[in-house]
Amino acid sequence: MGRIRVAIAGVGNCASALVQGVYYYREKGDPVGLAHPIVGGYGPGDIEFVAAFDINKRKVGRDLGEAIFEKPNNTIRFQDVPKTGVTVKKGPVLDGVGRYLKEVIEFSDEREVDVVEELKSSKADILVNYLPVGSENGSRFYAKSALEAGIAFVNAMPTFIASSAEWQTRFAEKGLPIAGDDVMSQLGATVLHKTLIKLLVDRGVKVDESYQLNIGGDTDFLNMLEQQRLASKRESKTSAVRAMSPYEMPLRIGPSDYVPFLENEKICYIWIKGRYFGGAPLTIDLKLSVIDSPNSAGVIIDALRGVKIALDRGVSGPLISVSAYCFKHPPVQMPYEEAKQRFLEFARGERER
Repeated sequence: MGRIRVAIAGVGNCASALVQGVYYYREKGDPVGLAHPIVGGYGPGDIEFVAAFDINKRKVGRDLGEAIFEKPNNTIRFQDVPKTGVTVKKGPVLDGVGRYLKEVIEFSDEREVDVVEELKSSKADILVNYLPVGSENGSRFYAKSALEAGIAFVNAMPTFIASSAEWQTRFAEKGLPIAGDDVMSQLGATVLHKTLIKLLVDRGVKVDESYQLNIGGDTDFLNMLEQQRLASKRESKTSAVRAMSPYEMPLRIGPSDYVPFLENEKICYIWIKGRYFGGAPLTIDLKLSVIDSPNSAGVIIDALRGVKIALDRGVSGPLISVSAYCFKHPPVQMPYEEAKQRFLEFARGERER
């Protein structure tokens, strides 16, 4: 089947988990932890990293296999990564660093590279966007760079690109696929909340109100202390859950606080209040604790393979099934089971529907 040549914008915790995971499954050959060991003939080990961009002095100029372990990255180290031969290059800062991240990130003084030329020379198939939450201009810059370089784009962040009609048209006109927006973790707060709401609705329970609060100790949560960077993140998470109910309900979803000693652990609280037969009351009060970045990588590894299948088959524009299965704010929201079925159908070679 060949390789899936991937470029990364933003060498943070999520990139670290993804790179570690590719080498882990390539070396171990053990499918435990993978929802789909093979997708369209591609295994995790078929992913090859060919370019990377960041602005952190600790990472720019380093081999990708070293840069993923540099601070302020603090996710778990579950796999040793050899030198990849990919040097992290300096991209534009734009709005990628908010007021709180400036306290922990020192900008590289190296010259910014021509991102489009780097993508072309690396012969990347796909660019995955891992910029910090709130990087609206930065995310659009990398989407535009992917278009100009003639490669596919995977938007793991909550800037609305794959779900935007304008960007969908631009990628379709270029004959390129796009998937996003805002990766939905393998088993995280949003997919769990979505599944619970859908289950209650399907079982005839009237959901009266619900909230989801998350805390963590990595730079993502530090960055999200800046409330003005959170608008698209809140909308992304909220719309994913709201779409599971045919009626409106009071719903509050979003990050709650930054707790430094948690590092890359994320703790989620979900509370649901409803009524079932005869108006009898029901309450669900749930706590979930996960290591955040491997949770993201467990889904992006499927998204990358789904996008490569689209490239192989000449499918362009927004990938409806891949996006609904892998992301919180896709072009079309679906219940998890439907999204999974549509994703598997697409991976088997069936047309999008």
